[in-house]
Amino acid sequence: MSIDIDTARKVAKLARIRVDEAALPALASELSGILGFMEQLNEVDVTGVEPMTSVTPMRLKRRADVVTDGNIQGQVLKNAPDAREGFFAVPKVVE
Repeated sequence: MSIDIDTARKVAKLARIRVDEAALPALASELSGILGFMEQLNEVDVTGVEPMTSVTPMRLKRRADVVTDGNIQGQVLKNAPDAREGFFAVPKVVE
């Protein structure tokens, strides 16, 4: 698939990229190259290949899904400008 200058201008406008008229032929050529490469990738036979997220097999470390209070209430409230009875205190805004 080949991209012409008008299509490159439209793509630049849709992407909100300012491209000078003199640079449009180069942009059209680059876009055509990208689409050509994508067509080459579509020709690759990938039947039987599982999708993967990384080239190395790994699993994320998991923690137990347990509800706790965090045991850091004092540390959290230490940075509060005003804390009372274990909670953040805020000024009243509605009369």
